[in-house]
Amino acid sequence: MRDQPEAPLSRAAGRAGEIHFVEFVGLIALMMAITALSIDIMLVALPDIAHSFAVARPNDRQLVVTTYMIGFAVGQPFHGPLSDRFGRKPVLILGLLIFSIGAVGSALATGFTGLLAARALQGFGAAAPRIVAIAIVRDCFAGRDMARVMSFVMMVFIIVPVLAPALGEAILQFGPWPWIFGFLLLTAAAALLWSALRLPETRPAADRLPLSGAALTGAFLKVVTTRRTLGYTVAMGFLFGGLLSYVGSAQQIFVDVYGLGSMFAVMFGAIAVTMALASLVNARLVVRLGMRRVSHLALAGYVAAGLAMALLGFPTHPPLWLLGAFLGIVFFCFGLIAPNFNALAMEPLGRVAGMASSFIGFYTTAFGALVGWAVGQAFDDTVRPLVVGFAAMGALALLTVLKTEGRLLVRGGEEPAAPPARER
Repeated sequence: MRDQPEAPLSRAAGRAGEIHFVEFVGLIALMMAITALSIDIMLVALPDIAHSFAVARPNDRQLVVTTYMIGFAVGQPFHGPLSDRFGRKPVLILGLLIFSIGAVGSALATGFTGLLAARALQGFGAAAPRIVAIAIVRDCFAGRDMARVMSFVMMVFIIVPVLAPALGEAILQFGPWPWIFGFLLLTAAAALLWSALRLPETRPAADRLPLSGAALTGAFLKVVTTRRTLGYTVAMGFLFGGLLSYVGSAQQIFVDVYGLGSMFAVMFGAIAVTMALASLVNARLVVRLGMRRVSHLALAGYVAAGLAMALLGFPTHPPLWLLGAFLGIVFFCFGLIAPNFNALAMEPLGRVAGMASSFIGFYTTAFGALVGWAVGQAFDDTVRPLVVGFAAMGALALLTVLKTEGRLLVRGGEEPAAPPARER
């Protein structure tokens, strides 16, 4: 692995203090991981929160997560264009401040409605580091280098859901549930301080866009009319829908259907690790083979796994080893697809990277949440809805890529040359 910063990063860093490639990846990963941490660390505290506020309906406790995601989705279309206009760092710092205010409000809430409002505010603020992080990576890298950076970022990002529930449980051993929000506040403060002191401003003043209606409309039209961006965003939405379907159904499948009990966390973590492993593999392969070849091969594997389950008749209660193997293959392929599809979608849009990041983030979050909800509602005490959902989303992603590219690049061939890191 090369551990030296690429030239675009070196030039950007020269304006605001040197930052090593490894430090850069770590900071970007922390910025993106804040959302996953804010969701998964809460799961173990939901019963305590419901008890504190005398929440009558058991399902209402899920609103602690749902309202956060609503705020997160709403915030994404705002932060990207703002960062194109005012620069990445001011918007990032403002978002982290809003997130921190939401964390304090959640910890001090005296009623369930107030807690939900604070969680929505927290989600709105969290959208900034998520959107700005990807825009910063696009400012500094393009093509295979961007995919390589995103692979390292995703590897760290994926580890968070594995560790977050255990971390939340450890916090509850020492204090009440508001302490979890205190931990989130400290995390945001660390990200804010680290960014303020070490992160260079990667959006030069000369490249900043006005916030006029004409400029915003032009930037949006540029994003949605760029064939590659739109195609890979739609395809990623389908695959993200499969991921959120699994997140929503995993507890019921492994605990209720297979009776794993306390081993659920172990199984959940083991499957998540396959994505982290794939991200590491992708970082090594993508520079040599290219984004299209790696991601298209992985997409073929993803679809093949769904086809294999279809040939088995989409069994309702397959052996646990078979289900685990299926999920492991699917998520390993997903780990090879996600950073490359993201880089392919962002690559043509260096000048409007904030708007592009907002559009991609909002679409994949909103569409993925809708698919996840639909598959979750179809749960019938079997694994069939989940497996059918994976197969269908994989097939739709494949059709979208074929429509975008005309073919799958899986047997070599020349990949189009990447544009400069900052497209003028």
